[in-house]
Amino acid sequence: MYHFLKTVGRICRCCLLALPLAVLASDGKLQTATDLRAEAALASRSGGPLILLFSRQDCPYCQAIKRDYLQPLASNLRYRDKVVVRQINQDSDAPITDFRGERSTHARFAAAEKIRLVPVVAFYGPDGKRLTDPIIGTRLPDFYQSYLEQAIEKSVLALKRR
Repeated sequence: MYHFLKTVGRICRCCLLALPLAVLASDGKLQTATDLRAEAALASRSGGPLILLFSRQDCPYCQAIKRDYLQPLASNLRYRDKVVVRQINQDSDAPITDFRGERSTHARFAAAEKIRLVPVVAFYGPDGKRLTDPIIGTRLPDFYQSYLEQAIEKSVLALKRR
């Protein structure tokens, strides 16, 4: 029994030592949107919106919104199974399938959505229509979390009414 407990103790210590490495290995980036139709359908099945962050690589405000609000939201127990969060890179020619199932790029999709300044956080239903007003810019940091939560709740209500 002593050897068993000693072995279990070693395994637990190894797991505890490996935990910080696992956290460092996950870079915490938002997934880049690839198929908006499929991603919106996934969110809708969970009863929530597809949340898109329109961003640019050189935008420090976009990084702050992503780091401080959207990444934690994606892992928050209250929202994790309700919303799908993806990123659209306004300055990228990466391929994307739009809500109609047509091929496009991130830059063309952002232009079609009339995104000029970033960051913009927008909320979409499975039909590709916005469910509520987007959050444009960073607004007041002390209130941004409540802006985000209110927009999610409005989106959920809009989905229920459809």
